[in-house]
Amino acid sequence: MKKLAIKVDIDTLRGYREGVPQMLDLFKRHEIMASIFFSFGPDNSGKAIRRIFRKGFISKMMRTKAPSTYGIKTLMYGTLIPAPIIVPTDPGIFVRAVDEGHDCGVHAWDHVYVQDKLAGISKEEFRSFFEKSANMFEKLSGRKPLSCAAPGWQISSVSLEVQEEAGLEYCSDTRGRSPFLPVFEGRSYTPVQIPTTLPTMDEILGLPGIDDDSIGDVWLNGMNNEWNVLTVHAEMEGLSKIGVFEKFIIKAKENGTVFYTLADYARDSAPGECNIEIGTITGRAGTLASQEDE
Repeated sequence: MKKLAIKVDIDTLRGYREGVPQMLDLFKRHEIMASIFFSFGPDNSGKAIRRIFRKGFISKMMRTKAPSTYGIKTLMYGTLIPAPIIVPTDPGIFVRAVDEGHDCGVHAWDHVYVQDKLAGISKEEFRSFFEKSANMFEKLSGRKPLSCAAPGWQISSVSLEVQEEAGLEYCSDTRGRSPFLPVFEGRSYTPVQIPTTLPTMDEILGLPGIDDDSIGDVWLNGMNNEWNVLTVHAEMEGLSKIGVFEKFIIKAKENGTVFYTLADYARDSAPGECNIEIGTITGRAGTLASQEDE
């Protein structure tokens, strides 16, 4: 038996408005509970153009056909078009995810800003962003958020401190192999980190030998950990690639995969401490946070 938790990141207004409802329908059809992380505030996707000078950014945009995946309008938000506030445009989508029993948490207030500028964000500013998201979460759901997942797997001592002080049950800010208690720059933190273990679609789709027909097998063959986690995006697997995603789910179930949530993993694991290191991975521009190798 293989265990798999599906983690859904919502980065944009289009992903939220159009992708999430389709993913919720899919999860209901297949009786799967997922861990879903919402960007609550402004969609500043157009400002991501600042990443153009990062190694691998342009090739990733071409491989994933970004204009059609995200939509031309999305790629102008925050630049030529004012940035819309994501969840308040249709709070019912967020409420539906909570009401249907999914493990819901905070992804960000301003996804692009936090992903690109975290290293320079003060503790007060980061806490303000988190509290804006947490307050909206509580207002709409009737409870405080118990988890968060960092945009782009970015961390800092500031973000880890704020998460610890918020009393969260778990975070999913890193790549790695198994749940662990994070140690960063010589300091230990709580809560437990539940890392993404599998490559994401936007990292590997279009690489040699990996297309819509084969990517599901890549994921299945990579599920060699006790605690497998696949991060998907409402903008890809929820929209143009939802058929590819559903075929993967069907095949995974046929192969005996049992689906869990990250909250299940946090509850069931007995993690020890492990260092977080900053590095790179194939298919992703820039650096990110990873669980140190054994």
